[in-house]
Amino acid sequence: MLTILLVRPGATDYDMQGRIQGTLDIPLSEDGLRQVQACLEGVRALSPVAVYHGPCESAEQTAQLLSAEMGLRPKAMPSLRNLDHGLWQGMLVSDVKTKQPKVYRQWQEQPETVCPPQGETVLDAKARVAEGLRKLMKKHKEGTVAVVVAEPMASVFRHVLKHDGLSGFWKLSEKCGMWESIEAPETLLAPAS
Repeated sequence: MLTILLVRPGATDYDMQGRIQGTLDIPLSEDGLRQVQACLEGVRALSPVAVYHGPCESAEQTAQLLSAEMGLRPKAMPSLRNLDHGLWQGMLVSDVKTKQPKVYRQWQEQPETVCPPQGETVLDAKARVAEGLRKLMKKHKEGTVAVVVAEPMASVFRHVLKHDGLSGFWKLSEKCGMWESIEAPETLLAPAS
């Protein structure tokens, strides 16, 4: 069985400011670099054979730091590109909450039903992640791999792996620099229906 270490990148300035990052390329902040350093030992102890990452700068930086500690070369996975928040990218979450309270509440309670203007739905992102996971699982049938994915895509990734509901989707978004170990269910290898 394959074990996936789902690693969230360290914080960016946008995370610290409460801004919606989406697909914007934002580097790790000083706090983010410290968060990554703090999680290195735990990830290294589980001896991943590979480190994959989403294409955003914070995920790439985090993956590079992890890989350097373990003598591995990080590999980018385009399917792990962060959720595209369209015109909301760069906005403060509090501004969306104030200007569009009904949409914001729906976004919190039923994220799969909201599409930011010119953005992408959680369901589209979920399909993209599932396809990427299938490819990863075909390449690595067993052992442990680390996958660095920025929020909220990390929560989508986790949802696909664990088949849990999306209602608590946003609660994990504050876990910058944290990681968790998840067994990849072989049922994911079945073709998408």
